[in-house]
Amino acid sequence: MGVDIGGSNLRLALADRHGTIIGRWRTSTNETSSPEQVLQQIAQGVHDLLRKASLPRTALSAIAAGVPGVTDAERGVVIVTSYLKGWSHVSLQQLLESAFHVPAAIDNDVRLAALGEHWMGAARGIDDFVFLAIGTGIGAGIFANGQLIRGHTFTAGEVGYMYLPGGPLEPPRHGEPGALEQALGGEGIRQQWVKTSNSDPQVSALCATDVFARAACGDHLARGVLDLSAQLLAYAVYNISAVLNSSLFVLGGSIGASLQLIEATEHRLDSYAVPARPNLVISNLGTDAQLVGALRLALTTAQVRTKS
Repeated sequence: MGVDIGGSNLRLALADRHGTIIGRWRTSTNETSSPEQVLQQIAQGVHDLLRKASLPRTALSAIAAGVPGVTDAERGVVIVTSYLKGWSHVSLQQLLESAFHVPAAIDNDVRLAALGEHWMGAARGIDDFVFLAIGTGIGAGIFANGQLIRGHTFTAGEVGYMYLPGGPLEPPRHGEPGALEQALGGEGIRQQWVKTSNSDPQVSALCATDVFARAACGDHLARGVLDLSAQLLAYAVYNISAVLNSSLFVLGGSIGASLQLIEATEHRLDSYAVPARPNLVISNLGTDAQLVGALRLALTTAQVRTKS
């Protein structure tokens, strides 16, 4: 069982031992985001999926979950997340194992998306790449030498805190988004558009992808917002590439998968060919990347526990 715990939605996928998805389930977490409530929802989803697949509870061999926040994958603890209320040092792995009596594992959702892309997506067979998720927030899942990089405090890939030319320079306060996320995250781009458009409320309220679509249709004000966003993303990709020498960047998330943004960013990266020109592709798995990664982690967890 793979679980994707989001700030607004909870998604589950049931797969066989080959990773083929045989059932899906989802619900909202807008009003029920405490650890206890989410665990109850997961239990309901597991029950419904097994029932629809005509499988007994004993057929479940492992469960893995992705969480948007700083996650200690070794101890199975969600350290902190700004997207879920009441989540601080939550021993989610232990809670899952106690609830379902099977091996469990957890990790950050963006790292699981990278794992999914490495297993079945755009980075299949590529051992040095970065999955860059750009949506409401910004984060990266980093593969180096075939291994996920987590860092000594499990914050590797928190690229939303990068400082770049043209972006905010003030240090973020506790609980606030980082400099790059303030400028390139969904709310940051929306705020750029509000300042730029000076138009009626209906137009000013457009989301990032709508602004990019207007840019593609010739709106010069929207084009300015797209150009700034593309320049910031090009800076970020180039800087990460200069440090890691990753062969590929896989872009995902509602904003990261925008064709207009990728095309504009590619154009700017043509000027940054030394020491190596970073290559960009859109995620093959889309919104399924986190779930596929969670399923991969569950399969690995089941195999390791079986061998031990």
